[in-house]
Amino acid sequence: VGLGRRSSLIAEARAEGSNSLLFDNGDFLQGTPLTEYWARVRGLAEGETHPVIAAMNALDYDAVTPGNHEFNYGLDFMHRAVAGARFPLVCANALIAPPGTANPPRTLLPPWVVLERDYLDQTGSRHRLRIGVIGFLPPQTAAWDVALLDGQLWTTEIVETARASLPALRAAGVDLVIALAHTGIAPTPPGGSGEAPAEHAALPLAALDGIDVLLCGHSHLCFPGPGNPASPGIDPARGTLHGKPAMNPGRWGSHLGVMDLRLDLTPEGWRLTDFTTELRPACTPAPGGHCLPRLPEAPAILQINTAAHTETLRYIRRDVGHLSVPLHSYFSLVAPDAGLALVAQAQAAHVARCLAGRPEARLPLLSAAAPFKCGGRGGPNFFLDLAPGPLRMSHISDLYVFPNTVAALEVTGAELADWLERSAGVFAQITPGRSDQPLLDPDFPCYNFDVITGLSYEIDLSQPARFTPEGLLNAPQARRIVNLRHDGRPVQADQRFIVATNNYRSSGAGHFAGTQRPDLDLGPALSLHQALVTLAKQQTSLTPAPQPIWRFRLMPATSAVFETSPRALAHLGAHPDLRIEPLRLDDTGFQ
Repeated sequence: VGLGRRSSLIAEARAEGSNSLLFDNGDFLQGTPLTEYWARVRGLAEGETHPVIAAMNALDYDAVTPGNHEFNYGLDFMHRAVAGARFPLVCANALIAPPGTANPPRTLLPPWVVLERDYLDQTGSRHRLRIGVIGFLPPQTAAWDVALLDGQLWTTEIVETARASLPALRAAGVDLVIALAHTGIAPTPPGGSGEAPAEHAALPLAALDGIDVLLCGHSHLCFPGPGNPASPGIDPARGTLHGKPAMNPGRWGSHLGVMDLRLDLTPEGWRLTDFTTELRPACTPAPGGHCLPRLPEAPAILQINTAAHTETLRYIRRDVGHLSVPLHSYFSLVAPDAGLALVAQAQAAHVARCLAGRPEARLPLLSAAAPFKCGGRGGPNFFLDLAPGPLRMSHISDLYVFPNTVAALEVTGAELADWLERSAGVFAQITPGRSDQPLLDPDFPCYNFDVITGLSYEIDLSQPARFTPEGLLNAPQARRIVNLRHDGRPVQADQRFIVATNNYRSSGAGHFAGTQRPDLDLGPALSLHQALVTLAKQQTSLTPAPQPIWRFRLMPATSAVFETSPRALAHLGAHPDLRIEPLRLDDTGFQ
């Protein structure tokens, strides 16, 4: 994966025709050790070109829109990073003044751009086309990084912003409108109003007049493709949303989306009359869950960032401590996990230091952490696997892949119970007495499976999930969390606790109970990476172990099946209290 290999796919596609445009729709400034190092450690000087922007300049993009992760390091860094871009950036629903205070709204970036291009038709005649490109990002962006963006960035709903913006864009005399929509493709909820959840708004966006093409993102899914079920308005085989061509080309540069558009000149102007959509993978599956690259990485792109790459490697190969036990995430969705215990310990240690001497320090301190690398859309090799030995910065990034900071909330016992009910939605409902039922809900992301250290509880999978994968109340009478205890005593609804967590969760992301109120003041923000480094340096050797926090409530004569990596076979003895039996290797490389 990655931009270097995708660059070869771009060159291959460009060679197939003389008329082409290249777009990117976000999440390019965060996600790798290089981008983390440049933002948090090394910094970016005024006038210096960010390594990712340098590579994108070399690829000659026509237009780009930011995603939510462009804002993980604050507006100042984002501005300095994109200042070196030699391509236009657009976004219609990110504002630098509160909505309603200016007309037209004061957008962070131009809401749209009109590209004028001379293209050849099938007879060799040249025509000038005016192509409108408008950008959108998830409206939750400002909330997810509220500690960095409060009072600096506001966002508006995608569909309502598009509805207000498209008339002006069309009035500019464009022949085609392309939406760079950093938002996912989700079916209309049963009984819904037709509006998809605001975070995944591509389907209602496509229903608007004035948009011809949608390039989607954010959800890491591949569209078109067989992994998307057909539903009203969504055709995963043809690659359309409400009949309009649409793509969502994976994640991490795993695919290049290629869309061929046929335009015909009519008395009313150019009209889009036919199209094909295709996702071209950077690699092809091989036995054992491995991938074989289709094309080599582009040497020119690698050369541009040789110095930056070398500098980043020097940083992430630094020893920060020692690990005396293996850490892996092969079973983190079926049993308590040592890696999560380590993250929870680092969070709690920082919160305890910050609250020392304050009234909140008298309340029980808990810590919530979720696994990030559990296969799923990342494939059978997307798991944590650290061997005992020197602990390096690269291992810290592997253990905790996001740039989150430590946060803390004061919650009630009732909110804790619903917090855990939300987490337990990762599991499918299991019928007692049946064999080999699917254990996991494929629509539930593992990063929302919070395990709360300091509690003990059972999960009763005979019950339906209380909440949907999106966090909406689904079964008000259902309760999967049973025997919820703290210090051996039942948790009371009105008891109060402090929960150490991360800023993503405390901002309300995932719609967890208790996250709707302001965080506790912990002083200057501390990244989870630094919290883990601090913990590692304080101990001669880290020896995290799974804590007896949760277990499935027993169901006699019942079994369930889950997918993990083939490498899990070497760790079957890690959970002797569970009877785990390996089955076959499936066609995608999962065990």
